[in-house]
Amino acid sequence: MNNSAIFAADRNTHIKILGVALVASIAVVLVGMTARSTTVADPAAGIHAAGPPVKAGKPIAVSHIETTTIR
Repeated sequence: MNNSAIFAADRNTHIKILGVALVASIAVVLVGMTARSTTVADPAAGIHAAGPPVKAGKPIAVSHIETTTIR
């Protein structure tokens, strides 16, 4: 058995790699689903929400050259 390269590995090694990847991805998904912010906006306690939505303004272009204008 030559398991030093993924191309030359036997079937059991491939199955082990897939199993570890599956378990790790499930763990990441579960942590992502359970991690949430339970903070609510309370101005009296000093906790503020993000605020009202802001309407986007006109698009602008930023350049190092003063004469370039993209509209």
